[in-house]
Amino acid sequence: MPDLLHATPEMAIEYARWFVNRRAYTLQSDTPHPASGRYYYYRPRKRGSPLALTPKDIQRHLAGEITLGIYAINPHTQRVKWMAIDADYRKALEDLLRLQFELGRNGIQAALEQSRRGGHLWILFEKPVLAKHARVYIRHLAKQLSVEVKGSGSGDGIELFPKQDAVDEGQFGNAIRGPLGVHRAANRRYWFYGAPYELEAQMAYLANLRRVTEQQVKELVSTVPPDPPAEQPRRVEFRPDRPQFAILDHIQTRRRVGRNWIAQCPSCAAAGRDRAKDNLAVSVEEPWKYICWAGCTKEQIRSALGAPAPVLTR
Repeated sequence: MPDLLHATPEMAIEYARWFVNRRAYTLQSDTPHPASGRYYYYRPRKRGSPLALTPKDIQRHLAGEITLGIYAINPHTQRVKWMAIDADYRKALEDLLRLQFELGRNGIQAALEQSRRGGHLWILFEKPVLAKHARVYIRHLAKQLSVEVKGSGSGDGIELFPKQDAVDEGQFGNAIRGPLGVHRAANRRYWFYGAPYELEAQMAYLANLRRVTEQQVKELVSTVPPDPPAEQPRRVEFRPDRPQFAILDHIQTRRRVGRNWIAQCPSCAAAGRDRAKDNLAVSVEEPWKYICWAGCTKEQIRSALGAPAPVLTR
């Protein structure tokens, strides 16, 4: 474990004001998973109930005793206090620096934080703004700079936190390691590049970071052109010589990624899973071919749609 730092209660309160938008949180395990070797994050519980984040937890995170994962969206308002851009591929820092420069040209001061394999670019808002607005603008900016966003058709790309425009009541979205935390796998703390590598200086840097106003966000979003009409999936051409199940007649696709339509898996949904609605992939060229990445069989998917496969008899 790296040396513990002196973190004060006042630091924890300031940190919460900047980064904590709801009291749900995750903890990174101190020990690796025996099978994968990865240091997973988990929701801490006491007597079966999830624990709520406290200032003491934040103080311990800043000291280096524990590592917190924080959620961006408050489900009651669908607003965020911050936005983070995560990049962990070969050209990650180059892309983050390009984004940081262009953000600066648009009046947004973004803080670049080290990470294990790349970096995180943080944008702090004066007051919480709609998650959807923040995401729309960053996606548009990335497209202008030819920076790939993960999930848009390429393997490598930046990830936006929050990953969703909104979350339902009782849902959380995706957590990200809280800034200035120790990554347990690397056993080191990752600092912001804009200040000396000591806790007080880093906190002062974040305190002085220029916040983005909601009016700025609205003005930037107003310059983003509307999305083109969504491409409609081609329906299955009936072939009398081969019985086929036209799954596209039963589901609503969300987007196209490469050669596949992406949608919610009906079987997963029936079991209360696939909240992100992206477990099912349907081939664009051969739409009778589909797969659930969570492992549901075609029989389970058809049964969930109320169209079970016929039983073949000899």
